[in-house]
Formats: sequence, structure tokens, C-alpha cells
Amino acid sequence: MMGLRVDKPGMLSTVQDLGRWGYQNLGVPVAGPMDRCAHRLANLLLGNPSEAATLEVTLIGPTLTAEGRMHVAVAGAEFDLFVDDAAVPMGVPLSIAAGSGFRFGRRRRGARAYLAVRGGFDVPEWLGSRSTHLPSRLGGLAGRALVAGDVLRSRETAAGTVPSVDRRGPVLDLPDGGARIRVMLGPQEALCAPEGIETFRTTRYVVSDHSDRMGYRLSGPAVALASSAEPLSDATPTGTVQIPGSGQPIVLMADGQTTGGYPKLATVITADLPVAGQLSPGDWMEFEVCDRAAALRALIAQEQALLA
Repeated sequence: MMGLRVDKPGMLSTVQDLGRWGYQNLGVPVAGPMDRCAHRLANLLLGNPSEAATLEVTLIGPTLTAEGRMHVAVAGAEFDLFVDDAAVPMGVPLSIAAGSGFRFGRRRRGARAYLAVRGGFDVPEWLGSRSTHLPSRLGGLAGRALVAGDVLRSRETAAGTVPSVDRRGPVLDLPDGGARIRVMLGPQEALCAPEGIETFRTTRYVVSDHSDRMGYRLSGPAVALASSAEPLSDATPTGTVQIPGSGQPIVLMADGQTTGGYPKLATVITADLPVAGQLSPGDWMEFEVCDRAAALRALIAQEQALLA
């Protein structure tokens, strides 16, 4: 059976598909890729369905060895890639001979890349998804990030012709030190003081070191609340911007909890979640308020670019 052996795991490499939907009412987070566009593109390059499991690589990529002839593709954050000692491009299907090494080198822009194999990675499904949710240690490969010695099996049953696809240019502009992220205000903006909302709209925040797949804690001027009262806990979709008592915004990301009791000032629009997912600690983040019509136009344009 074909697969990739992990020689060096990288900083944080986890198996992800499009997420574990339909269980948020039971307290089960969606998980899935931080950059859904890059995950989908990596699969498209190999003719996989969008939901096929990929490997999400964060900041420092892994070193792998092919066990059998493998077809792979990488999309997302810009990394130097090597098969043995030969440089190879991102954004195209690659064929790797049995026994050859596949290595992620220097990262140039963005935070997360997605490695797809033909057929997707073959790890057990849990509640209909192969995504790893690190806080609960469920899904993926034993609910954890990769370690040296792991073998990721492919669902590809036999070597075939590599698709003739070339998508070397990124679908989205990768952030270069930061990004302006569009949000829709609500549902609890009334719990923030008017001057607090103005602070939120005009501040260049910094993604703090206390940030991960669960959420980004931002550093900057505090968002003033209208009162110290907190709402009852209710639903928190991915992209929710919460304002805790400190006034420092928290942006919930892929592994974020399903409910929360902090005031929810805004929600990142779906089209900008992939860009947000490419930020790393030390990057800046600004917010631009938009309406529902603009959010829908942005999502349609993104889908057209991805499927072009």
C-alpha cells in the first residue's frame, strides 16, 4: 500500500479534510483546514474531491519518504519544495518514485500549506470526517500532529497518469506580514461602546504569540464594552470576533469552540477566512466592515477564481 513515511514532522503537521459538520449543537467543533481554498486547490490538482484529506503544514514543513510511487501536490503558503535534492514547484501535480524523499524547505510567504496525495490520506473517519481536532485529541492520525516514524497511507490503489494541471499562481494573495480582513458586525455589537467599535474599525492589531488553530488573540488598543455584563453562552461559528473583559479581540478559527459567553462584536466573512488562516504570530490584522451583499460577492468571486 502506498504512503509517505515521516522522517521529520515539521512544526505542526495535521491531517485535515473539509471538517466535521453537523455536530456543533453537541459541542463538537468543525476543525478542518485553516485555509480551505488552499486545501481544495491541492486536491483539485490531483483530481481528488474537495473533501479528500490533506496534510496541513504549519510554518516549518516535514521531510517525508515515499513508500511506493506517489502522486502529490502542494498549495497554500509558499515553500521551497524538493524531491531528493531537486527543486520542484508548488501548484502542479508531482510524481515521486518509491524511496525518494520529499522535503519542505524555506517558507517565503503565508503560514500554512496543504499536501495532497492522489485519493487523499487514508486515516479513520470520526463522525464522518478525517480532520484532526487537537484540543480533544480526536480524528486524523490518533488525534495528534505527526511525529517521526508515522506512515500516512494513501487511498490511491494504483499508479496512474498524473493530471495535466498547472496552477502555480496563488488563488488568493498571500498575506505578507499582515492582512486587512472583512467582517460583518454582529450579532452583539450593541454590547460594545460606540468608541469601542470605532477602535476596532481603525486599529492595526498584532496576532499575539497566544494564537493557534483554536483562535487568534490580538494585541492592540482595548475595545471598550458598554457594560461589564456578559451575554449567555451561545453559538460561535468560525470567524467569530469575541471581546473579553480585557478588550483585546479574539478571532475564533478552525478548532474554535462551538459556544462562548464573551460579547460577539463581528464575524469574519467566509471569503476572508482563508487569508486569516495564513497569518502567524507577529503579523498584523486590520478589520474592514462590510455588508452581506459584499460578503456574498466576495465569496462568488473566490469560487470563480478557485474553479477557473
